[in-house]
Amino acid sequence: MNGEKMERRKSSGKCSFCGGTFSKSAMTNHLKSCKQREIVPKEPSHGRKSKHKDKRIFHLVVEGSDLPEYWMHLGVPADAKLTDLDDFLRENWVECCGHLSSFTINNIRYDRDTGGVDDMWLFGRKPRSMNIRTGSVLSAGLKFDYEYDFGTPTYLSLRVVSEHEENIKDKSIDILAMNDPPQITCEMCGEPATQVCGQCIYEGCGWLCDKCAEEHECGEDMLLPVVNSPRVGMCGYTGE
Repeated sequence: MNGEKMERRKSSGKCSFCGGTFSKSAMTNHLKSCKQREIVPKEPSHGRKSKHKDKRIFHLVVEGSDLPEYWMHLGVPADAKLTDLDDFLRENWVECCGHLSSFTINNIRYDRDTGGVDDMWLFGRKPRSMNIRTGSVLSAGLKFDYEYDFGTPTYLSLRVVSEHEENIKDKSIDILAMNDPPQITCEMCGEPATQVCGQCIYEGCGWLCDKCAEEHECGEDMLLPVVNSPRVGMCGYTGE
Protein backbone atom coordinates (compact mmCIF):
# COMPACT_ATOMS: atom_id res chain seq x y z
CA MET A 1 0.00 0.00 0.00
CA ASN A 2 1.05 3.55 -0.63
CA GLY A 3 0.89 4.47 3.06
CA GLU A 4 3.16 1.69 4.27
CA LYS A 5 6.32 3.32 2.93
CA MET A 6 5.37 6.97 3.11
CA GLU A 7 6.90 9.16 5.75
CA ARG A 8 4.58 9.96 8.65
CA ARG A 9 3.78 13.66 8.60
CA LYS A 10 2.62 15.94 11.38
CA SER A 11 -0.99 16.86 10.89
CA SER A 12 -3.23 19.75 11.81
CA GLY A 13 -6.70 20.79 10.75
CA LYS A 14 -9.44 23.37 11.01
CA CYS A 15 -12.51 23.39 13.21
CA SER A 16 -15.64 23.87 11.09
CA PHE A 17 -17.23 26.07 13.77
CA CYS A 18 -14.58 28.62 14.75
CA GLY A 19 -12.10 28.17 11.92
CA GLY A 20 -9.26 27.68 14.37
CA THR A 21 -6.32 25.43 13.50
CA PHE A 22 -5.41 22.66 15.92
CA SER A 23 -3.17 19.62 15.87
CA LYS A 24 -4.74 16.28 15.18
CA SER A 25 -4.25 15.20 18.79
CA ALA A 26 -5.83 18.40 20.17
CA MET A 27 -8.86 18.58 17.90
CA THR A 28 -11.04 16.14 19.84
CA ASN A 29 -10.76 18.14 23.06
CA HIS A 30 -11.26 21.40 21.20
CA LEU A 31 -14.53 20.22 19.66
CA LYS A 32 -15.84 19.38 23.12
CA SER A 33 -15.37 22.97 24.27
CA CYS A 34 -15.51 25.12 21.11
CA LYS A 35 -17.53 28.19 22.06
CA GLN A 36 -18.75 28.76 18.52
CA ARG A 37 -20.09 25.25 18.08
CA GLU A 38 -23.79 25.84 17.66
CA ILE A 39 -26.35 23.49 19.06
CA VAL A 40 -29.87 24.33 17.88
CA PRO A 41 -31.66 25.45 21.07
CA LYS A 42 -34.88 23.87 22.14
CA GLU A 43 -37.87 25.98 21.25
CA PRO A 44 -40.75 26.39 23.69
CA SER A 45 -43.74 24.67 22.16
CA HIS A 46 -46.49 26.94 23.56
CA GLY A 47 -48.92 24.30 22.43
CA ARG A 48 -47.34 24.13 18.98
CA LYS A 49 -45.37 21.24 17.57
CA SER A 50 -41.65 22.03 17.57
CA LYS A 51 -39.82 22.15 14.24
CA HIS A 52 -36.96 20.18 15.77
CA LYS A 53 -36.63 17.17 17.99
CA ASP A 54 -33.79 15.75 19.98
CA LYS A 55 -31.77 13.21 18.04
CA ARG A 56 -28.92 10.96 19.05
CA ILE A 57 -25.70 12.06 17.42
CA PHE A 58 -22.45 10.12 17.19
CA HIS A 59 -19.16 12.03 17.12
CA LEU A 60 -16.91 9.96 14.84
CA VAL A 61 -13.24 10.30 13.97
CA VAL A 62 -12.27 8.73 10.65
CA GLU A 63 -8.74 8.51 9.29
CA GLY A 64 -6.71 6.73 6.67
CA SER A 65 -5.54 3.44 8.17
CA ASP A 66 -2.23 3.67 6.30
CA LEU A 67 -2.23 7.48 6.01
CA PRO A 68 -3.45 8.84 9.36
CA GLU A 69 -2.50 12.42 8.40
CA TYR A 70 -5.82 12.42 6.52
CA TRP A 71 -8.69 12.63 9.02
CA MET A 72 -12.16 14.02 9.65
CA HIS A 73 -14.41 14.49 12.66
CA LEU A 74 -18.03 13.79 11.78
CA GLY A 75 -21.40 14.28 13.38
CA VAL A 76 -23.53 11.28 12.40
CA PRO A 77 -27.20 11.03 13.43
CA ALA A 78 -28.19 7.69 14.92
CA ASP A 79 -31.09 7.44 12.47
CA ALA A 80 -28.75 7.74 9.47
CA LYS A 81 -27.93 4.39 7.88
CA LEU A 82 -24.57 2.84 7.13
CA THR A 83 -25.43 3.43 3.48
CA ASP A 84 -25.59 7.16 4.26
CA LEU A 85 -22.15 7.02 5.88
CA ASP A 86 -20.85 5.03 2.91
CA ASP A 87 -22.25 7.65 0.51
CA PHE A 88 -20.64 10.43 2.53
CA LEU A 89 -17.21 8.78 2.58
CA ARG A 90 -17.42 8.08 -1.12
CA GLU A 91 -18.44 11.61 -2.04
CA ASN A 92 -15.88 13.34 0.18
CA TRP A 93 -12.90 11.02 0.18
CA VAL A 94 -12.74 7.87 -1.95
CA GLU A 95 -15.11 7.53 -4.91
CA CYS A 96 -13.41 7.06 -8.25
CA CYS A 97 -14.90 4.24 -10.31
CA GLY A 98 -17.96 2.94 -8.44
CA HIS A 99 -16.11 0.19 -6.60
CA LEU A 100 -17.58 -2.01 -3.88
CA SER A 101 -17.18 -1.13 -0.22
CA SER A 102 -17.79 -2.57 3.24
CA PHE A 103 -17.78 -1.78 6.96
CA THR A 104 -16.52 -4.23 9.57
CA ILE A 105 -18.13 -3.63 12.98
CA ASN A 106 -17.62 -6.01 15.90
CA ASN A 107 -16.24 -8.61 13.48
CA ILE A 108 -19.39 -8.42 11.34
CA ARG A 109 -19.04 -7.24 7.76
CA TYR A 110 -21.67 -4.96 6.25
CA ASP A 111 -21.76 -4.76 2.45
CA ARG A 112 -23.45 -2.27 0.18
CA ASP A 113 -25.30 -5.04 -1.62
CA THR A 114 -25.71 -8.58 -0.32
CA GLY A 115 -27.99 -9.73 -3.14
CA GLY A 116 -25.31 -11.23 -5.38
CA VAL A 117 -22.93 -14.14 -4.99
CA ASP A 118 -19.85 -13.12 -3.02
CA ASP A 119 -17.02 -15.64 -2.96
CA MET A 120 -15.45 -13.75 -0.06
CA TRP A 121 -17.99 -15.10 2.42
CA LEU A 122 -18.21 -18.68 1.19
CA PHE A 123 -15.62 -19.71 3.79
CA GLY A 124 -16.87 -17.46 6.54
CA ARG A 125 -19.85 -15.53 7.82
CA LYS A 126 -22.16 -14.04 5.21
CA PRO A 127 -22.02 -10.21 5.31
CA ARG A 128 -25.02 -8.20 6.35
CA SER A 129 -26.56 -5.28 4.52
CA MET A 130 -25.50 -1.66 5.07
CA ASN A 131 -29.18 -0.78 5.03
CA ILE A 132 -29.23 -0.52 8.82
CA ARG A 133 -29.32 2.50 11.11
CA THR A 134 -26.06 3.51 12.74
CA GLY A 135 -27.84 3.68 16.09
CA SER A 136 -28.32 -0.08 15.93
CA VAL A 137 -24.64 -0.93 15.51
CA LEU A 138 -22.57 1.98 16.91
CA SER A 139 -21.86 3.02 20.49
CA ALA A 140 -19.46 5.34 22.30
CA GLY A 141 -15.90 4.04 22.30
CA LEU A 142 -16.44 1.60 19.44
CA LYS A 143 -13.72 1.19 16.81
CA PHE A 144 -14.52 -0.15 13.36
CA ASP A 145 -13.17 -0.27 9.81
CA TYR A 146 -14.15 0.67 6.27
CA GLU A 147 -12.81 -0.60 2.97
CA TYR A 148 -13.38 0.92 -0.46
CA ASP A 149 -12.37 -0.97 -3.62
CA PHE A 150 -11.44 -4.59 -2.98
CA GLY A 151 -8.93 -4.58 -5.87
CA THR A 152 -6.93 -1.44 -5.05
CA PRO A 153 -8.29 -0.86 -1.56
CA THR A 154 -8.34 2.23 0.57
CA TYR A 155 -8.73 1.39 4.26
CA LEU A 156 -10.23 3.77 6.79
CA SER A 157 -10.27 3.45 10.59
CA LEU A 158 -13.23 4.90 12.48
CA ARG A 159 -13.85 5.52 16.16
CA VAL A 160 -16.97 6.69 18.01
CA VAL A 161 -15.69 9.42 20.31
CA SER A 162 -19.00 10.08 22.04
CA GLU A 163 -22.76 10.00 21.77
CA HIS A 164 -25.10 12.82 22.74
CA GLU A 165 -28.52 14.26 22.07
CA GLU A 166 -28.78 17.34 19.91
CA ASN A 167 -31.67 19.43 18.65
CA ILE A 168 -31.22 19.31 14.87
CA LYS A 169 -33.35 19.81 11.79
CA ASP A 170 -32.41 16.77 9.70
CA LYS A 171 -30.28 13.64 9.62
CA SER A 172 -27.44 14.90 7.45
CA ILE A 173 -23.85 13.94 8.26
CA ASP A 174 -21.72 16.99 9.11
CA ILE A 175 -17.98 17.60 9.02
CA LEU A 176 -16.97 18.95 12.43
CA ALA A 177 -13.28 19.28 11.53
CA MET A 178 -10.91 18.12 8.81
CA ASN A 179 -7.19 17.93 8.26
CA ASP A 180 -5.36 20.59 6.30
CA PRO A 181 -3.69 19.24 3.14
CA PRO A 182 -0.35 17.67 4.11
CA GLN A 183 2.70 19.62 2.95
CA ILE A 184 4.19 17.33 0.30
CA THR A 185 7.17 18.48 -1.74
CA CYS A 186 8.40 17.54 -5.18
CA GLU A 187 11.11 14.91 -4.83
CA MET A 188 13.07 16.51 -7.66
CA CYS A 189 13.14 20.22 -6.81
CA GLY A 190 11.53 20.70 -3.40
CA GLU A 191 8.62 22.80 -4.63
CA PRO A 192 5.06 21.87 -3.52
CA ALA A 193 3.98 18.62 -5.19
CA THR A 194 0.91 18.87 -7.40
CA GLN A 195 0.98 15.45 -9.05
CA VAL A 196 1.86 11.93 -8.02
CA CYS A 197 2.71 8.86 -10.06
CA GLY A 198 0.19 6.07 -9.54
CA GLN A 199 2.94 3.50 -10.00
CA CYS A 200 5.83 5.04 -8.07
CA ILE A 201 3.65 5.83 -5.04
CA TYR A 202 3.78 2.15 -4.09
CA GLU A 203 7.52 2.60 -3.61
CA GLY A 204 7.00 5.66 -1.44
CA CYS A 205 7.97 8.13 -4.15
CA GLY A 206 6.60 9.80 -7.29
CA TRP A 207 5.58 13.17 -5.79
CA LEU A 208 6.19 15.90 -8.38
CA CYS A 209 5.48 19.52 -9.23
CA ASP A 210 3.96 20.31 -12.63
CA LYS A 211 7.32 21.18 -14.18
CA CYS A 212 9.17 18.08 -12.99
CA ALA A 213 6.20 15.87 -13.88
CA GLU A 214 6.83 16.63 -17.55
CA GLU A 215 10.10 14.67 -17.32
CA HIS A 216 8.83 11.75 -15.24
CA GLU A 217 9.84 8.44 -16.79
CA CYS A 218 6.54 6.66 -16.17
CA GLY A 219 4.72 9.09 -18.46
CA GLU A 220 1.83 11.48 -18.00
CA ASP A 221 -0.78 8.70 -18.18
CA MET A 222 0.37 7.50 -14.76
CA LEU A 223 0.04 10.91 -13.10
CA LEU A 224 -2.79 11.86 -10.76
CA PRO A 225 -3.44 15.17 -8.95
CA VAL A 226 -2.34 15.55 -5.34
CA VAL A 227 -5.59 15.78 -3.39
CA ASN A 228 -6.50 15.91 0.28
CA SER A 229 -7.61 12.31 0.62
CA PRO A 230 -6.21 8.98 1.83
CA ARG A 231 -6.95 7.67 -1.67
CA VAL A 232 -4.46 10.08 -3.24
CA GLY A 233 -2.53 8.45 -6.08
CA MET A 234 -4.67 5.32 -6.20
CA CYS A 235 -6.70 3.90 -9.09
CA GLY A 236 -8.20 6.87 -10.99
CA TYR A 237 -8.94 9.05 -7.97
CA THR A 238 -8.84 12.78 -8.72
CA GLY A 239 -10.93 14.15 -5.83
CA GLU A 240 -13.77 15.18 -8.12
